[in-house]
Amino acid sequence: MMMTLPTLLRLTCLALCGLAVSTPTLAAAAGEAKWSLAVHGGAGVLERGELTPEKDKAFRAGLDAALDAGARILKAGGSSLDAVEAAVRVLEDNPLFNAGKGAVFTAEGRNELDAAIMDGATLKAGAVAGVTRTRNPISLARAVMEKSPHVLLAREGADQFSKEMGLEQAPPGYFYTEERWKQLLAWRKDHHAMLDPTHLFGTVGAVALDQKGHVAAATSTGGMTGKRWARIGDSPIIGAGTYARDGVCAVSATGSGEYFIRESAARQVCDRLAWKGETVQQAADGTMAAITKIGGDGGLIAIDGEGRAAFGMNDLGMYRGAISSSAPTPRTAIYADEPSPR
Repeated sequence: MMMTLPTLLRLTCLALCGLAVSTPTLAAAAGEAKWSLAVHGGAGVLERGELTPEKDKAFRAGLDAALDAGARILKAGGSSLDAVEAAVRVLEDNPLFNAGKGAVFTAEGRNELDAAIMDGATLKAGAVAGVTRTRNPISLARAVMEKSPHVLLAREGADQFSKEMGLEQAPPGYFYTEERWKQLLAWRKDHHAMLDPTHLFGTVGAVALDQKGHVAAATSTGGMTGKRWARIGDSPIIGAGTYARDGVCAVSATGSGEYFIRESAARQVCDRLAWKGETVQQAADGTMAAITKIGGDGGLIAIDGEGRAAFGMNDLGMYRGAISSSAPTPRTAIYADEPSPR
């Protein structure tokens, strides 16, 4: 589509006057469709050599599948909200990741699942905590956002709401995996001395920008191995582990949730962009520095209002990936010394 003479004159005037002409403005004037998606599958102590070649390949394939699911929606002009839900559902169905099918066990030997989703266009959000029967908790979080007057539902009430909404239910045995059960047994044997295994396999999440310029974020997790007393981490807390605001950014976090809650980490990334004028990478790094300062560890993914992705972490690695209209082949990374996809 050709730009009209008034449009060309306006852009030229803006440039000569020293005012910023954003990439989306130019792209929209040229009729280009711009979209972007980033995902993560948890952060932690991931040193080279700890994963077998087969396991490394399997994790990257899982990330690729999530990126593909979200990208198909974005390419077709679908919403960022649909894209992040689709990407996270794929990760929830993959037993390699600590969400849905691969969720870790509580001290009592149960799987209690948390999830959140947020629409940057409307600032509407939905979240669930401690659910036990919903196959895909991220879809339940979206139902809370769209079909209830609330933001966060927990435990038995959230399970009841899920059934009333007709979401796919799963028996407790569906969430069982041998590897997660062994982690719980090791935790029970000497949980005071062990590092929390979730530091190896934590939360999953996705952030996206669609062709209409809207952003969204989604996060899902099984929480911490051996968690007690109905513990809830940052993932379902809007502003801590999940946040999205159009024109600014979308964020999904992973790691030691209590510290992300204390720093309002996800909202902090967006505030750094909006109030301090930082780039999305500077905001991600600055927020992780704040997490580090108070003793927390983990990572986060973020995307700004123009679709630029950023990955911040203070651990040895984070399962992560990105895809966009300008780079339509999925790119993934695992280790901290491995360049993050751009």
